[in-house]
Parts: sequence; structure tokens; C-alpha cells
Amino acid sequence: MRKTASMILAAAAGLLLAGTAAAQDAWPSRTITIVGGFPTGAGTDIYSRMLAEPLGKALGVSVIIDNKSGAGGNVGSEFVARARPDGYTLYFGTAGTHAINVSLYGKLPFDVIRDFTHVSILGDVPNIMIVNPKVMPNVNSCADMMKLAREKPGQFRFASTGNGASTHLAGAAFTKMSGVDIEHIPYRGTPPAMNAMMSGETQVMWHQSLTVMGPIRQGVFKPLAVTTREPIAALPDVPTVEKACGIAGFESTTWYGLLAPANLPDPILRRLNREVVAIVSAPEFQKRLNDLGITPMWSTPEEFRRRNEADIEAWRKVVADVGAKLD
Repeated sequence: MRKTASMILAAAAGLLLAGTAAAQDAWPSRTITIVGGFPTGAGTDIYSRMLAEPLGKALGVSVIIDNKSGAGGNVGSEFVARARPDGYTLYFGTAGTHAINVSLYGKLPFDVIRDFTHVSILGDVPNIMIVNPKVMPNVNSCADMMKLAREKPGQFRFASTGNGASTHLAGAAFTKMSGVDIEHIPYRGTPPAMNAMMSGETQVMWHQSLTVMGPIRQGVFKPLAVTTREPIAALPDVPTVEKACGIAGFESTTWYGLLAPANLPDPILRRLNREVVAIVSAPEFQKRLNDLGITPMWSTPEEFRRRNEADIEAWRKVVADVGAKLD
């Protein structure tokens, strides 16, 4: 009897494992959702939609975008952290959601490392220092802007997409390193920050390249500098902050990356990574990213996780240096 019972249990366990393996092998068999932590029209939304179409074709299923914005991306992050690790719910994360927020929020309801599976990094995203040429017609360089701001202390304001956002930290780092008096005015996302720039309510902004390349090419905004170590492909004639503003060592970029809930089965993870890397590394996709000011990047899951861990500490220092605080 004992032997028979043991055999039955073993057989049942074998069937369970076989069923699990078969389910993984059958993945995907239905729609995959990429959750975003920011509103429609944000850089994350634009890139995730670019990725969704070719990823869906590669996997043979529909890939849709579901933006769950709020709390600097934490609403979307928590949703995915609590989701089933079955490969049908993914997250379009950023250095903001998975590195900066760790230092900005007293206690997150999830762990940005332990509660996620890192799939691949997707690109390096610079900020572009912009002004409104209608509001500041005589400002043609960073040096012009700095000179004017010093001549009119307390009269200059820079917009950001929110306290603690990379757009805030880049501007705060600039004011601290340059010694130029520019007041920070936070807004709730890109649209109101852009409106403030267009109306003249604010005079300067450091904004992620993806969402300002269109307005720059249309002449709505004038780029004065980029926050990278080298000029970017989309704006080869625009100098770096270090060169244009004379601030040695200035750099402020963030990354985008694809994540999933923790404990994603390895076969699904490896398939996802393989397909995503193939898409992002394709020449035509790289060109699309370069045109938007993004430096294409891809990685193994292990490389992405290590980058995330390192950036938590790097951004912790930046947040502390500039004294960033949430309202």
C-alpha cells in the first residue's frame, strides 16, 4: 500500500510538473499587457507603444499598453509587483521608478529589486536644456541664459514634471553646480510643464529628449545643451552642458527598461529577453530611437539587474546633494 501510494504521489507530481512546463512552453497564448507608470503621451508611453507592435508580432499575440500613473510611477510599479509572474503582465520601468524613487519615498510598498524580474534595459535617455525662443529671443546659448539669470536674480524659474523627477534633479544639479539662482517650479507631468514653458510662466527646463524632440524641430523650443557626456545623434550640433555651460563633469541621464513580476519562469524570461533584444538592436528600430534622442541599449537580465542596483546608490547621492524633497 505504501509503495502504491508513493507511486501515485510521484505520478501526480510528475503530471503537475509536466503541466507547468507545458503551460510555459505554450506561452504566450493570450494578450500581454505592458503597464506604464506615467500618463499617455509621456516618454515611457511613446516608447512602450513603439515596442508593443514588433513584440506582439514576434510572440504571435497582441501586446497592449495600460498606463497606471501616479506617485511618480509607484502606482504602476506596485500593480506589477503584485501581479502573477506568468508573462502576461510586464512593466515599462525607468531609472525614476526603480532607482530614484527609493530615495525619495520614505517606504515603498514593494522592493524595486526583489519584487521584479529584470528583462532588459531598453535605452539611455538624456535631458535637453530648453528655452522658449518667443519668451527669450536673445538667449542663444547656455552662457546667454546664465548671464541673464545672474543679472536678474530671483526672476528665473525652471519647470519640471514633478518633485524628484529626473527633470527636477537635472535642473537642481545645474543650479547647485553653476551657482545660478533659478527657482524650481514642479508640475504634474509633461503637458502642464510644457504649457508653463510656452506661456513664459517658466523660462528654462531640462526635459527628457523623447517628448521634446518634436517641439524642438518645430521651433517651439530652443535647445541650449544636452546632459550627456557627448552630443546626441538627434541633435549633433547641440553641445553638452559641460561644454556649453562650463560645468565640469555634469551629466544627467536615465534609462528605460522592461521588467516583470518576481519569479517569472526562466523559459519565459529568456524568450522575452531574446525577442526584445532582437527588436531594439535592429538597425531600423535603433534609428527611430536615435531620432528621438535616445541611445539604444539592450542587456541580459543579469546585466540589467546589476545596473539597477548600482543606480540606486548613484541616485541616492544625487538626491541627497540637491536636497530633493516630496511635497
